[in-house]
Amino acid sequence: MAKPNYAFDKRQKEIAKKKKKEEKRLLKAGVGENTIEDAESPPVNEDKPLTEGDS
Repeated sequence: MAKPNYAFDKRQKEIAKKKKKEEKRLLKAGVGENTIEDAESPPVNEDKPLTEGDS
């Protein structure tokens, strides 16, 4: 059985904490939530056609 990689988990928590702190800082600075979401949202795949079931 593989042993847990605690260093990786710790680094991921630190990254998440920094990201959350940066988002709070931007909100306090007056940047709207839409700007944050637009910057982090993945690009839309326009090659895939939409069907009637997809929304």
